[in-house]
Amino acid sequence: MKRGVRVTKQADPAVLEMRHLLAQRIVAIMGKAGEHITAIPGLSLYCRTAPTACFRASYEPGLSIFVQGRKRILLGDTEYLCDSSSFLLSSIDVPAQSQIIEASDKTPLLSMFLTLDLPTVREVLNREDVPEAKTLSHRQGLAVGETTVGLLSACIRLLELLDAPEDMPFLSQLIEREILYRILRTPQGERLRAIATNGDLSQRTTRAIAWLRANFAKPLRMDELASTARMGVSTLHHQFRALTAMSPLQYQKQIRLQTARERMLMDHLDATTAAFEVGYESVSQFSREYSRFFGQPPIRDIKTLRDGPIAAGVR
Repeated sequence: MKRGVRVTKQADPAVLEMRHLLAQRIVAIMGKAGEHITAIPGLSLYCRTAPTACFRASYEPGLSIFVQGRKRILLGDTEYLCDSSSFLLSSIDVPAQSQIIEASDKTPLLSMFLTLDLPTVREVLNREDVPEAKTLSHRQGLAVGETTVGLLSACIRLLELLDAPEDMPFLSQLIEREILYRILRTPQGERLRAIATNGDLSQRTTRAIAWLRANFAKPLRMDELASTARMGVSTLHHQFRALTAMSPLQYQKQIRLQTARERMLMDHLDATTAAFEVGYESVSQFSREYSRFFGQPPIRDIKTLRDGPIAAGVR
């Protein structure tokens, strides 16, 4: 049975007004449905006008702010429900399943995504006037929280900078630090604090995650991975599962399969070339695991994606 993580619906008129203003700003900037990569580094906007099937997606460290629509994300046995009152904090690189469950032409799903820069997070945390976050028992690398007036206001001001490119280099960094501050003041900020704090077990586990993402095609040796994280093998297994809801081997397999799918789809590689490129030694094993993971063999799966809407990249 899946555990659910959701936020309490808000009725604060000030929050509703800020949410409405942010939605208007996103629509005005985008003009049409899809993904819009802005001139501010790490900031993207999304507008989706229809529900989607459940699909595999990767969540990099970042913050998603939702102002319309509803989305469901599955990580292991935990279901995260995001709606217009939510933000989603992803503190690590993690493969998950994602599904837009409420979106239409009249009321599209609207969101903004800001990539997290961990050195900047540490810089904010080092300030003495940043309060300690409330303890959050939930330890996975994803967390859902409630948007506040302060957070939404900072997001609106960040988008307003797109109309003032001369102010963008200086002010965008200040506003992004304010956004981090607002998140760190929520219970979900504890996950961000743990990931960014040197010496914390979560922070050391992220070293192992980063190594796996950079070296997924190499054979996995747990003693070497544990050495990278500076912890014992059993401790690493426990911490890795707590953050990602999977073992290091399962994580590596998912990264390999998702990378192979992307290379076949975008670069037109054949299945054999893609399999060897991501580290498989057996094409038949690759095909079996691909079919179990994506629901159909590589050639059929890629044809389905090319013939229909491509879900890759939907946040």
